[in-house]
Amino acid sequence: MSFITGKRIFKGGTIVTTDADVPNLATGDVLVQGERIAAVGTDIPADGAEIIDAGGCIVMPGLVDAHHHAWLGVMRRMMPDVDDLFAYIGVVAETLGAHYRPLDMYLSTKLTAAASLDAGITTIIDACHSSRSPAHTDAALEALESAGIRALHMVGPAMDKQASSAHLPGDLERLARIWNTGGSRVRVGLFGQFNLDWWKVARGLDMRILTEFIGDLAKLGPAFAQPGVLGPHNIFNHCTRLPRETWMLLADAGVNVTVNPRSDALFGFDDETCAYQQAVDHGLAPALGIDLDTAFGSDLFGEMRALFNQQRCAMRYRRFRGEADVPAPIGVEAVLRAATVNGARAAGLERDIGTLTPGKQADIIMVRTGGIAVAPVTHAIGTVVQAVERADVDTVMVGGRLRKRAGQLLDIDVAKLTAEAIGSRDYLLGASGYRPGLFDGAATPLKTAA
Repeated sequence: MSFITGKRIFKGGTIVTTDADVPNLATGDVLVQGERIAAVGTDIPADGAEIIDAGGCIVMPGLVDAHHHAWLGVMRRMMPDVDDLFAYIGVVAETLGAHYRPLDMYLSTKLTAAASLDAGITTIIDACHSSRSPAHTDAALEALESAGIRALHMVGPAMDKQASSAHLPGDLERLARIWNTGGSRVRVGLFGQFNLDWWKVARGLDMRILTEFIGDLAKLGPAFAQPGVLGPHNIFNHCTRLPRETWMLLADAGVNVTVNPRSDALFGFDDETCAYQQAVDHGLAPALGIDLDTAFGSDLFGEMRALFNQQRCAMRYRRFRGEADVPAPIGVEAVLRAATVNGARAAGLERDIGTLTPGKQADIIMVRTGGIAVAPVTHAIGTVVQAVERADVDTVMVGGRLRKRAGQLLDIDVAKLTAEAIGSRDYLLGASGYRPGLFDGAATPLKTAA
Protein backbone atom coordinates (compact mmCIF):
# COMPACT_ATOMS: atom_id res chain seq x y z
CA MET A 1 0.00 0.00 0.00
CA SER A 2 1.32 3.44 -0.89
CA PHE A 3 1.45 5.44 2.32
CA ILE A 4 0.71 8.76 0.66
CA THR A 5 -2.43 7.62 -1.13
CA GLY A 6 -3.39 4.66 1.05
CA LYS A 7 -6.43 4.53 3.28
CA ARG A 8 -7.07 2.84 6.60
CA ILE A 9 -10.30 2.72 8.52
CA PHE A 10 -10.85 2.02 12.22
CA LYS A 11 -14.12 0.12 11.97
CA GLY A 12 -16.79 -0.46 14.58
CA GLY A 13 -15.19 1.00 17.71
CA THR A 14 -16.36 3.32 20.45
CA ILE A 15 -15.19 6.73 19.26
CA VAL A 16 -14.04 9.42 21.71
CA THR A 17 -13.25 12.55 19.69
CA THR A 18 -12.51 15.23 22.39
CA ASP A 19 -13.93 17.67 19.82
CA ALA A 20 -17.20 19.31 20.88
CA ASP A 21 -18.18 19.68 17.23
CA VAL A 22 -17.56 16.03 16.34
CA PRO A 23 -19.86 13.78 18.38
CA ASN A 24 -18.61 10.79 20.31
CA LEU A 25 -20.04 7.55 18.95
CA ALA A 26 -21.05 4.39 20.77
CA THR A 27 -20.16 2.52 17.58
CA GLY A 28 -18.43 4.28 14.73
CA ASP A 29 -15.56 4.53 12.30
CA VAL A 30 -12.53 6.76 11.69
CA LEU A 31 -11.25 6.93 8.13
CA VAL A 32 -7.62 7.88 7.55
CA GLN A 33 -6.24 8.87 4.18
CA GLY A 34 -2.50 9.39 3.99
CA GLU A 35 -1.44 11.29 7.07
CA ARG A 36 -4.79 12.88 7.90
CA ILE A 37 -8.21 12.00 9.29
CA ALA A 38 -10.66 11.97 6.38
CA ALA A 39 -13.93 11.23 8.20
CA VAL A 40 -15.48 10.31 11.53
CA GLY A 41 -18.92 8.76 11.53
CA THR A 42 -21.04 5.64 11.38
CA ASP A 43 -21.02 3.06 8.59
CA ILE A 44 -18.31 4.82 6.59
CA PRO A 45 -17.70 2.78 3.39
CA ALA A 46 -14.33 1.08 3.42
CA ASP A 47 -13.89 1.52 -0.35
CA GLY A 48 -10.72 -0.50 -0.51
CA ALA A 49 -9.21 0.89 2.70
CA GLU A 50 -7.25 -1.39 4.99
CA ILE A 51 -9.67 -2.27 7.80
CA ILE A 52 -8.55 -2.09 11.42
CA ASP A 53 -11.17 -3.95 13.41
CA ALA A 54 -12.03 -1.69 16.34
CA GLY A 55 -14.75 -3.88 17.80
CA GLY A 56 -14.43 -4.05 21.58
CA CYS A 57 -12.06 -1.06 21.54
CA ILE A 58 -12.06 2.68 22.16
CA VAL A 59 -10.62 4.80 19.35
CA MET A 60 -9.40 8.20 20.49
CA PRO A 61 -6.78 10.90 19.91
CA GLY A 62 -3.19 10.06 20.75
CA LEU A 63 -2.10 11.30 24.16
CA VAL A 64 0.15 14.36 24.48
CA ASP A 65 2.83 14.31 27.18
CA ALA A 66 3.37 18.03 27.65
CA HIS A 67 6.54 17.86 29.75
CA HIS A 68 9.10 15.06 29.88
CA HIS A 69 12.88 14.99 30.33
CA ALA A 70 13.48 12.26 27.76
CA TRP A 71 17.25 12.33 28.32
CA LEU A 72 16.72 10.64 31.71
CA GLY A 73 15.50 7.42 30.09
CA VAL A 74 18.38 5.20 31.17
CA MET A 75 18.03 6.42 34.79
CA ARG A 76 14.60 4.88 35.21
CA ARG A 77 13.48 4.59 38.84
CA MET A 78 17.00 5.35 40.04
CA MET A 79 15.60 7.73 42.69
CA PRO A 80 12.02 6.59 43.40
CA ASP A 81 11.92 8.09 46.90
CA VAL A 82 13.73 11.38 46.28
CA ASP A 83 12.10 14.42 47.86
CA ASP A 84 14.93 16.94 47.61
CA LEU A 85 15.22 18.74 44.27
CA PHE A 86 18.87 19.58 44.80
CA ALA A 87 19.77 16.01 45.76
CA TYR A 88 18.09 14.94 42.54
CA ILE A 89 20.11 17.46 40.53
CA GLY A 90 23.24 16.29 42.30
CA VAL A 91 22.76 12.77 40.98
CA VAL A 92 21.17 13.19 37.54
CA ALA A 93 23.17 16.26 36.49
CA GLU A 94 26.38 16.63 38.49
CA THR A 95 27.12 12.93 38.95
CA LEU A 96 25.71 11.14 35.89
CA GLY A 97 24.71 13.86 33.44
CA ALA A 98 28.26 15.23 33.37
CA HIS A 99 29.39 12.00 31.72
CA TYR A 100 26.73 11.86 29.01
CA ARG A 101 28.03 11.20 25.52
CA PRO A 102 25.88 11.90 22.47
CA LEU A 103 25.30 8.13 22.36
CA ASP A 104 23.80 8.19 25.85
CA MET A 105 21.59 11.08 24.82
CA TYR A 106 20.40 9.15 21.78
CA LEU A 107 19.67 5.94 23.69
CA SER A 108 17.91 7.63 26.62
CA THR A 109 15.76 9.74 24.34
CA LYS A 110 14.85 6.86 22.06
CA LEU A 111 14.02 4.63 25.04
CA THR A 112 11.68 7.31 26.39
CA ALA A 113 10.11 7.88 22.98
CA ALA A 114 9.56 4.16 22.38
CA ALA A 115 8.02 3.64 25.81
CA SER A 116 5.80 6.66 25.23
CA LEU A 117 4.49 5.28 21.95
CA ASP A 118 3.88 1.94 23.61
CA ALA A 119 1.68 3.73 26.18
CA GLY A 120 -0.37 5.61 23.58
CA ILE A 121 1.57 8.88 23.72
CA THR A 122 1.89 10.20 20.18
CA THR A 123 3.36 13.62 21.01
CA ILE A 124 5.92 14.65 23.60
CA ILE A 125 7.28 18.03 24.66
CA ASP A 126 10.84 16.96 25.41
CA ALA A 127 12.28 19.28 28.06
CA CYS A 128 16.01 18.78 27.57
CA HIS A 129 17.99 20.54 30.29
CA SER A 130 21.09 18.65 29.19
CA SER A 131 21.95 20.04 25.74
CA ARG A 132 25.67 19.76 26.40
CA SER A 133 26.76 20.38 22.82
CA PRO A 134 25.34 20.54 19.30
CA ALA A 135 26.25 16.86 18.95
CA HIS A 136 24.16 15.98 22.00
CA THR A 137 21.20 17.93 20.61
CA ASP A 138 21.54 16.29 17.21
CA ALA A 139 21.58 12.86 18.87
CA ALA A 140 18.37 13.58 20.79
CA LEU A 141 16.61 14.85 17.68
CA GLU A 142 17.76 11.84 15.66
CA ALA A 143 16.36 9.57 18.37
CA LEU A 144 12.96 11.25 18.31
CA GLU A 145 12.85 11.15 14.52
CA SER A 146 13.85 7.48 14.30
CA ALA A 147 11.34 6.43 16.98
CA GLY A 148 8.47 7.89 14.94
CA ILE A 149 6.94 10.02 17.68
CA ARG A 150 5.78 13.60 17.22
CA ALA A 151 7.92 15.87 19.35
CA LEU A 152 8.81 19.40 20.35
CA HIS A 153 12.40 19.15 21.60
CA MET A 154 13.23 22.04 23.94
CA VAL A 155 16.96 22.78 23.84
CA GLY A 156 18.39 23.97 27.14
CA PRO A 157 21.74 24.27 28.91
CA ALA A 158 22.96 21.32 30.96
CA MET A 159 22.46 21.70 34.70
CA ASP A 160 25.86 20.50 35.92
CA LYS A 161 28.66 22.96 36.69
CA GLN A 162 31.10 21.28 34.28
CA ALA A 163 28.93 21.93 31.24
CA SER A 164 29.40 24.79 28.82
CA SER A 165 26.47 26.57 27.21
CA ALA A 166 28.64 28.60 24.84
CA HIS A 167 26.83 27.08 21.84
CA LEU A 168 23.53 28.56 23.04
CA PRO A 169 21.51 30.37 21.99
CA GLY A 170 23.52 30.58 18.77
CA ASP A 171 22.83 26.97 17.77
CA LEU A 172 19.09 27.64 17.66
CA GLU A 173 19.30 29.19 14.20
CA ARG A 174 20.94 26.07 12.77
CA LEU A 175 18.39 23.83 14.45
CA ALA A 176 15.43 25.89 13.27
CA ARG A 177 16.71 25.77 9.71
CA ILE A 178 16.93 21.95 9.83
CA TRP A 179 13.89 21.00 11.89
CA ASN A 180 11.31 23.80 11.98
CA THR A 181 10.26 23.63 8.36
CA GLY A 182 6.98 22.72 6.70
CA GLY A 183 5.17 19.83 8.31
CA SER A 184 8.14 18.49 10.27
CA ARG A 185 7.00 15.93 12.84
CA VAL A 186 9.94 16.77 15.14
CA ARG A 187 10.50 20.43 15.91
CA VAL A 188 12.76 22.49 18.16
CA GLY A 189 12.13 25.12 20.85
CA LEU A 190 14.08 26.74 23.68
CA PHE A 191 14.26 25.59 27.29
CA GLY A 192 15.27 29.10 28.29
CA GLN A 193 14.19 29.43 31.93
CA PHE A 194 14.23 33.18 32.72
CA ASN A 195 16.99 34.28 30.33
CA LEU A 196 15.33 37.10 28.43
CA ASP A 197 18.29 37.54 26.07
CA TRP A 198 17.87 33.95 24.95
CA TRP A 199 14.10 34.43 24.71
CA LYS A 200 14.66 37.22 22.19
CA VAL A 201 16.68 34.90 19.97
CA ALA A 202 14.02 32.19 20.18
CA ARG A 203 11.22 34.63 19.44
CA GLY A 204 13.10 35.83 16.38
CA LEU A 205 13.04 32.23 15.17
CA ASP A 206 9.32 31.78 16.03
CA MET A 207 10.12 29.15 18.67
CA ARG A 208 8.22 27.99 21.71
CA ILE A 209 9.96 28.90 25.00
CA LEU A 210 9.84 26.64 28.07
CA THR A 211 10.34 27.72 31.68
CA GLU A 212 10.14 25.53 34.77
CA PHE A 213 8.53 27.74 37.38
CA ILE A 214 8.33 26.84 41.06
CA GLY A 215 7.03 29.68 43.19
CA ASP A 216 9.25 28.81 46.15
CA LEU A 217 12.38 29.17 44.00
CA ALA A 218 11.76 31.97 41.49
CA LYS A 219 9.76 35.13 40.87
CA LEU A 220 8.91 37.09 37.74
CA GLY A 221 10.49 40.53 37.85
CA PRO A 222 9.15 43.72 36.24
CA ALA A 223 10.87 42.95 32.91
CA PHE A 224 8.47 40.07 32.34
CA ALA A 225 5.49 42.41 32.51
CA GLN A 226 6.70 44.44 29.54
CA PRO A 227 4.47 44.21 26.44
CA GLY A 228 5.28 41.29 24.17
CA VAL A 229 7.60 39.47 26.56
CA LEU A 230 5.03 36.87 27.59
CA GLY A 231 2.54 35.30 25.24
CA PRO A 232 1.17 32.08 23.73
CA HIS A 233 4.73 31.16 22.71
CA ASN A 234 5.57 30.57 26.38
CA ILE A 235 5.16 27.28 28.22
CA PHE A 236 5.42 27.44 32.02
CA ASN A 237 5.76 24.09 33.78
CA HIS A 238 4.91 23.25 37.42
CA CYS A 239 3.59 26.76 38.33
CA THR A 240 3.25 25.72 41.95
CA ARG A 241 2.64 28.15 44.80
CA LEU A 242 2.61 31.22 42.59
CA PRO A 243 1.22 34.49 43.98
CA ARG A 244 -2.06 35.82 42.62
CA GLU A 245 -0.42 38.69 40.75
CA THR A 246 1.81 36.24 38.88
CA TRP A 247 -1.17 34.14 37.84
CA MET A 248 -2.89 37.28 36.58
CA LEU A 249 0.18 38.20 34.54
CA LEU A 250 0.38 34.72 33.00
CA ALA A 251 -3.35 34.68 32.28
CA ASP A 252 -3.39 38.14 30.70
CA ALA A 253 -0.56 37.08 28.39
CA GLY A 254 -2.29 33.81 27.43
CA VAL A 255 0.70 31.60 28.20
CA ASN A 256 0.55 27.81 28.26
CA VAL A 257 0.72 26.01 31.60
CA THR A 258 1.73 22.39 32.14
CA VAL A 259 1.52 20.46 35.40
CA ASN A 260 3.08 17.22 36.61
CA PRO A 261 0.95 15.85 39.47
CA ARG A 262 3.24 12.97 40.40
CA SER A 263 6.53 14.87 40.47
CA ASP A 264 4.92 17.95 42.01
CA ALA A 265 3.87 15.66 44.87
CA LEU A 266 7.19 13.80 44.89
CA PHE A 267 9.18 16.98 45.51
CA GLY A 268 6.49 18.70 47.57
CA PHE A 269 6.15 21.56 45.08
CA ASP A 270 2.37 21.77 45.20
CA ASP A 271 -0.14 22.15 48.01
CA GLU A 272 -3.89 22.57 48.43
CA THR A 273 -3.88 25.63 46.17
CA CYS A 274 -3.30 23.10 43.32
CA ALA A 275 -1.46 24.56 40.32
CA TYR A 276 -3.84 22.86 37.90
CA GLN A 277 -6.84 24.48 39.56
CA GLN A 278 -5.15 27.87 39.81
CA ALA A 279 -4.57 27.78 36.06
CA VAL A 280 -8.21 26.87 35.40
CA ASP A 281 -9.43 29.56 37.79
CA HIS A 282 -7.48 32.14 35.77
CA GLY A 283 -8.94 31.03 32.45
CA LEU A 284 -6.01 28.91 31.29
CA ALA A 285 -6.15 25.33 29.99
CA PRO A 286 -3.39 23.38 31.77
CA ALA A 287 -1.80 20.39 30.08
CA LEU A 288 -0.43 17.26 31.66
CA GLY A 289 3.16 16.01 31.70
CA ILE A 290 5.06 13.09 33.19
CA ASP A 291 8.27 15.03 33.94
CA LEU A 292 10.88 12.43 34.82
CA ASP A 293 11.86 8.79 34.58
CA THR A 294 14.07 8.73 37.66
CA ALA A 295 10.94 8.05 39.71
CA PHE A 296 8.22 7.26 37.18
CA GLY A 297 8.02 6.18 33.56
CA SER A 298 6.41 7.00 30.24
CA ASP A 299 2.82 6.42 31.35
CA LEU A 300 0.27 9.22 31.01
CA PHE A 301 -2.55 7.00 32.30
CA GLY A 302 -0.96 7.11 35.75
CA GLU A 303 -0.55 10.86 35.45
CA MET A 304 -4.23 11.28 34.59
CA ARG A 305 -5.23 9.36 37.71
CA ALA A 306 -2.83 11.40 39.81
CA LEU A 307 -4.37 14.64 38.53
CA PHE A 308 -7.90 13.40 39.24
CA ASN A 309 -6.98 12.44 42.80
CA GLN A 310 -4.76 15.44 43.52
CA GLN A 311 -7.31 18.04 42.48
CA ARG A 312 -10.14 16.35 44.34
CA CYS A 313 -8.06 15.91 47.48
CA ALA A 314 -7.01 19.57 47.42
CA MET A 315 -10.52 20.90 46.81
CA ARG A 316 -12.02 18.63 49.46
CA TYR A 317 -9.45 19.83 51.98
CA ARG A 318 -10.22 23.46 51.20
CA ARG A 319 -13.94 22.83 51.54
CA PHE A 320 -13.61 21.03 54.88
CA ARG A 321 -11.31 23.76 56.11
CA GLY A 322 -14.23 26.16 55.70
CA GLU A 323 -13.16 28.01 52.57
CA ALA A 324 -16.06 29.49 50.59
CA ASP A 325 -16.62 29.09 46.85
CA VAL A 326 -14.25 26.17 46.44
CA PRO A 327 -14.00 24.95 42.81
CA ALA A 328 -15.89 21.82 41.90
CA PRO A 329 -14.17 18.44 41.89
CA ILE A 330 -12.51 17.65 38.58
CA GLY A 331 -14.22 15.22 36.20
CA VAL A 332 -12.76 12.61 33.91
CA GLU A 333 -13.49 14.61 30.75
CA ALA A 334 -11.40 17.54 31.99
CA VAL A 335 -8.60 15.13 32.85
CA LEU A 336 -8.65 13.63 29.36
CA ARG A 337 -8.58 17.09 27.79
CA ALA A 338 -5.49 17.90 29.83
CA ALA A 339 -3.83 14.84 28.29
CA THR A 340 -4.91 15.59 24.71
CA VAL A 341 -6.37 18.95 23.64
CA ASN A 342 -4.52 21.10 26.16
CA GLY A 343 -1.21 19.39 25.45
CA ALA A 344 -1.65 19.98 21.73
CA ARG A 345 -2.21 23.66 22.43
CA ALA A 346 0.89 23.86 24.63
CA ALA A 347 2.97 22.43 21.79
CA GLY A 348 1.46 24.89 19.32
CA LEU A 349 -0.22 22.03 17.47
CA GLU A 350 -3.88 22.54 18.32
CA ARG A 351 -4.77 22.88 14.63
CA ASP A 352 -3.09 19.57 13.82
CA ILE A 353 -3.61 17.12 16.70
CA GLY A 354 -5.42 16.57 20.00
CA THR A 355 -8.86 15.65 18.63
CA LEU A 356 -10.36 13.25 16.11
CA THR A 357 -11.34 15.96 13.66
CA PRO A 358 -11.45 15.50 9.88
CA GLY A 359 -8.51 17.32 8.33
CA LYS A 360 -6.24 16.95 11.33
CA GLN A 361 -3.18 14.73 11.46
CA ALA A 362 -4.07 11.09 12.08
CA ASP A 363 -2.54 10.77 15.55
CA ILE A 364 -4.84 8.03 16.82
CA ILE A 365 -4.75 5.28 19.42
CA MET A 366 -7.00 2.28 19.90
CA VAL A 367 -7.30 0.70 23.32
CA ARG A 368 -8.76 -2.72 24.06
CA THR A 369 -11.59 -2.86 26.58
CA GLY A 370 -12.09 -6.59 26.95
CA GLY A 371 -9.50 -7.19 29.65
CA ILE A 372 -10.46 -8.42 33.09
CA ALA A 373 -9.55 -5.06 34.66
CA VAL A 374 -11.41 -2.96 32.06
CA ALA A 375 -14.63 -4.71 30.98
CA PRO A 376 -17.49 -3.99 30.99
CA VAL A 377 -17.39 -0.44 29.64
CA THR A 378 -20.20 1.69 31.04
CA HIS A 379 -18.48 5.08 30.70
CA ALA A 380 -15.99 5.38 27.86
CA ILE A 381 -14.01 8.38 29.11
CA GLY A 382 -14.06 7.09 32.67
CA THR A 383 -12.65 3.82 31.36
CA VAL A 384 -9.75 5.60 29.63
CA VAL A 385 -8.91 7.78 32.61
CA GLN A 386 -9.44 5.30 35.44
CA ALA A 387 -8.91 1.79 34.08
CA VAL A 388 -6.84 1.55 30.90
CA GLU A 389 -3.14 0.69 31.14
CA ARG A 390 -0.36 0.61 28.57
CA ALA A 391 -0.96 -3.12 28.07
CA ASP A 392 -4.44 -2.27 26.77
CA VAL A 393 -3.04 -0.03 24.01
CA ASP A 394 -3.48 -2.13 20.88
CA THR A 395 -2.74 0.34 18.07
CA VAL A 396 -0.86 3.62 17.85
CA MET A 397 -0.80 5.79 14.73
CA VAL A 398 1.24 8.99 14.25
CA GLY A 399 0.53 11.05 11.15
CA GLY A 400 -1.13 8.07 9.48
CA ARG A 401 1.79 5.72 10.12
CA LEU A 402 1.30 2.74 12.40
CA ARG A 403 3.77 2.73 15.27
CA LYS A 404 2.15 -0.03 17.32
CA ARG A 405 -0.18 -2.76 16.12
CA ALA A 406 -1.74 -5.72 17.91
CA GLY A 407 0.08 -4.66 21.06
CA GLN A 408 3.56 -4.66 19.48
CA LEU A 409 5.77 -1.70 18.62
CA LEU A 410 6.67 -1.49 14.94
CA ASP A 411 10.04 -0.59 13.41
CA ILE A 412 11.75 -0.58 16.81
CA ASP A 413 13.94 -3.49 17.88
CA VAL A 414 12.92 -3.50 21.54
CA ALA A 415 15.44 -6.14 22.64
CA LYS A 416 18.32 -4.31 20.96
CA LEU A 417 17.27 -0.92 22.31
CA THR A 418 16.87 -2.30 25.83
CA ALA A 419 20.29 -3.96 25.75
CA GLU A 420 21.91 -0.77 24.48
CA ALA A 421 20.15 1.30 27.14
CA ILE A 422 21.45 -1.04 29.86
CA GLY A 423 24.92 -0.66 28.40
CA SER A 424 24.58 3.13 28.47
CA ARG A 425 23.44 3.08 32.08
CA ASP A 426 26.33 0.84 33.07
CA TYR A 427 28.80 3.11 31.29
CA LEU A 428 27.46 6.13 33.17
CA LEU A 429 27.64 4.33 36.50
CA GLY A 430 31.19 3.23 35.79
CA ALA A 431 32.34 6.65 34.59
CA SER A 432 30.79 8.45 37.57
CA GLY A 433 31.52 5.95 40.34
CA TYR A 434 27.88 6.05 41.37
CA ARG A 435 25.99 2.84 42.14
CA PRO A 436 22.36 2.95 43.31
CA GLY A 437 21.25 0.16 45.63
CA LEU A 438 19.12 -2.43 43.86
CA PHE A 439 16.70 -2.83 46.76
CA ASP A 440 17.08 0.05 49.22
CA GLY A 441 18.11 2.84 46.86
CA ALA A 442 21.20 3.70 48.89
CA ALA A 443 24.06 4.68 46.62
CA THR A 444 27.48 3.09 47.06
CA PRO A 445 30.67 4.17 45.33
CA LEU A 446 32.23 2.09 42.60
CA LYS A 447 35.86 1.08 42.75
CA THR A 448 37.67 2.74 39.90
CA ALA A 449 40.62 1.27 38.09
CA ALA A 450 44.04 2.63 39.01
